[in-house]
Amino acid sequence: MLDSLQVVAEPRRRAILRLVWGRELAASDIAAHFDVSFPAVSQHLGVLRDAGFVSVRREGRTRLYKADR
Repeated sequence: MLDSLQVVAEPRRRAILRLVWGRELAASDIAAHFDVSFPAVSQHLGVLRDAGFVSVRREGRTRLYKADR
């Protein structure tokens, strides 16, 4: 289990948090901002979700992420 500092120490996770800070975005929209695979971004989203930094809700087959302030 990562502590909060380890979670936000990763630059891509900080960038994801900036993207979803004031709005809700689909995982695919978040992934489009990065030069890594969708599964890699999905893994970062999972870490952020497990640590309580983002919330997720499902809308059909889409998962929407937003910073959980």
